[in-house]
Amino acid sequence: MLLSIIQGIFNKKSDTALNELVLKAKSGDKKVMDDLLIAFTPYIKKTASFVCKRFVDEHDDEFSIAMSGFHEAVLQFNPKDNASLTTFSHLIMKRRMVDHFRKEAIRTSTIHLLKGEDETAASDAECYVFDQASIASYSSEQQALERREEIMEYTELLKDFGLSFQELARLSPKHAASKKTAIQIAQIIVETPEFLSYLMANHKLPIRELESTVEVSRKTIERHRKYIIALTLLLTGHFVYIKEYIKGELI
Repeated sequence: MLLSIIQGIFNKKSDTALNELVLKAKSGDKKVMDDLLIAFTPYIKKTASFVCKRFVDEHDDEFSIAMSGFHEAVLQFNPKDNASLTTFSHLIMKRRMVDHFRKEAIRTSTIHLLKGEDETAASDAECYVFDQASIASYSSEQQALERREEIMEYTELLKDFGLSFQELARLSPKHAASKKTAIQIAQIIVETPEFLSYLMANHKLPIRELESTVEVSRKTIERHRKYIIALTLLLTGHFVYIKEYIKGELI
């Protein structure tokens, strides 16, 4: 009975009811947690297949890792802070699978396709440490200069996509949940090479693919299209000062 209710909720009948079940699972209700895992199994397989770029079923290790990631997402999910369980869990599942691939690559001492991402992450970390150390020693005037330079660089980047820095405040979603959804979608684009490549090449969002991946309606994505693009561009660049405005809302 409970499982049929959850399946109805997954079909977007009631976000409130789903959130209530998530809270029960988080509080230790094993039966509800198990039913959530069963009800969301098709979505878990879909996400695992998307990350692996091949069909994944219940017998694959990748499915187990994705399911573990979904379990973790349920425990971490907060309806007040995160837009939707599907969008939030997609990010967590993908990251756990990528972590697994990296560990396997190290364990087998083979060159894995994700090596480039590892090198980029290491480079980003080094840049971050360098930036933080530099910022600490700069005078307020130098910091102000760097902020202006960042804004100028970001403004030029936005201009290439028909956007302006000045209109970002107007584009920002009024509701906290909508803003969180936009930020999480931008993170998914940044973390999915084919989505990011499509955006950079075509200067528009891969809406159909996003709609299928994160279970967010086309209308929602299109409504916040410009804001999502602006956020994605921000996350792909080394904009230390500007990123501070959304740092606390990233997963």
